[in-house]
Amino acid sequence: MRGALKAKAPGLRVERARWDAGDEIVVGIDEVGRGAWAGPLTLAAVVVPRDKRLYKVRDSKMLTAAEREIMFDRVNEWADHVSVAHASQAECDELGMSAAQKLAAQRAISGLRVAVDHVLVDGNWDFVETRPTTMLVKGDTVSLSIAAASIIAKVPRARMMEQCAERHKKAMEEAAKKKEQEAKKENISN
Repeated sequence: MRGALKAKAPGLRVERARWDAGDEIVVGIDEVGRGAWAGPLTLAAVVVPRDKRLYKVRDSKMLTAAEREIMFDRVNEWADHVSVAHASQAECDELGMSAAQKLAAQRAISGLRVAVDHVLVDGNWDFVETRPTTMLVKGDTVSLSIAAASIIAKVPRARMMEQCAERHKKAMEEAAKKKEQEAKKENISN
């Protein structure tokens, strides 16, 4: 791990406080794509195990793309429950970003297929609303479950956007070829 990341590890302090308060299933959630000009709003929900630690989990913004890819697989293997959900670009446009984020949150939490007792949210807005929630500003730097969720949300959305860019690139290349062929035909007929 890069030296700059060694001292910045999120922990389980917040999760332990919820467990100690009697909450069995504590989920961390984080989103990516809010306010982006293209693509879906992606939200991940992660329930971390009480008895196993996974090292090198950090806020996804602190990791390189290659580090995120490695940690994505490791988090999926380690976590007790993981869910990823999206609000499509059309849903974001139609519903508005706030409603779309609430929709994606409900989809992600439902996708866990477990009764959630408490939700840890990165930020100062409770977009879950249907379950007890703790909002944590910069939560992905202090809560292991939120940091894990930030990785789980970021990687699939990045993959989707790369595929979209590749399709767009191919479409642009095909359009350029077609235009070039039409220009050649035009030159031949003149």
